[in-house]
Amino acid sequence: MSQQSSSENSKVRFVEITEDNEGQRVDNFLITALKGVPKSLVYRILRKGEVRVNKKRVKPEYRVQPGDLVRIPPVRVADRKEPAKVGSKLIDQLEAAILYEDNDLIVVNKPSGLAVHGGSGISLGLIESFRQMRPQCKFLELVHRLDRDTSGCILIAKKRSALKLMHESLQKSRITKIYHALVIGSWSERKRKIDAPLRKNELKSGERVVKVAADGKACLTEYKVLSRFGREATLVEARPITGRTHQIRVHCQFAGHPIVGDAKYGTDNDNDAMKAQGFNRLFLHAAELRFPLPSGGRKVVVAPLELPLQKAIGKLKSKNG
Repeated sequence: MSQQSSSENSKVRFVEITEDNEGQRVDNFLITALKGVPKSLVYRILRKGEVRVNKKRVKPEYRVQPGDLVRIPPVRVADRKEPAKVGSKLIDQLEAAILYEDNDLIVVNKPSGLAVHGGSGISLGLIESFRQMRPQCKFLELVHRLDRDTSGCILIAKKRSALKLMHESLQKSRITKIYHALVIGSWSERKRKIDAPLRKNELKSGERVVKVAADGKACLTEYKVLSRFGREATLVEARPITGRTHQIRVHCQFAGHPIVGDAKYGTDNDNDAMKAQGFNRLFLHAAELRFPLPSGGRKVVVAPLELPLQKAIGKLKSKNG
């Protein structure tokens, strides 16, 4: 659904539901259709019966079906600033970062430092950039998320049916995510699983920190050693079996081997020492994604590591060779 201007929102509209929106809750459909309109206003017009589906009042949980005719009443909101425009340099970078694309999905090798979506002072994220880059796509949504400083494979759905399938696949563990992380110290070969519950904590500053806690949510990550660099660092493969916030980062810290460049869960001394060797960012990379295709079969996508990290690893290898 493309963004509607405030002038379009000020008129009565009738929208016929297509297969792309099949099964979507009507409140979520309206929130997307009325971009920029506060959610409280969306629920108010539903409650008052101003929204009609096939000329009948509906509750927020009603799920729209192909052929449904939705009456969207006029809503007036203050004009918002024009969204930030994606620059030509970022467009070129993201186009070059596309690892796979078909009629249903896009897989992007997300650069480190780019947020997956706008908000909290960030005007333009990955998904907003792609919506501008693909104006012909009426539907573009993130299937999952990556931390801003994490690079690598991220899935974008081009159809609601594809998003639904991918979410179901995530819940049923049919999607495999493989990460590469360079950690401080020598990771033991015997340490193949970290099974430690995690709990989110919010500091007074508003910063979110995740900690291992007995009353946290169950959390499991599988690990495998890929390369050793003396006692200085280890390159490990991490497979999150659960999908908790900052899971791999916190489990590495819990194991006594924080990820190189992790300002939140590592130490300044370790990070400064590794920065001097060319590691200028969090070394966590979503290296591989294995997932079912809506059209049938499975796909394996591999994301190359950013060149600066490849060079830094090469120097570390020769130093510890």
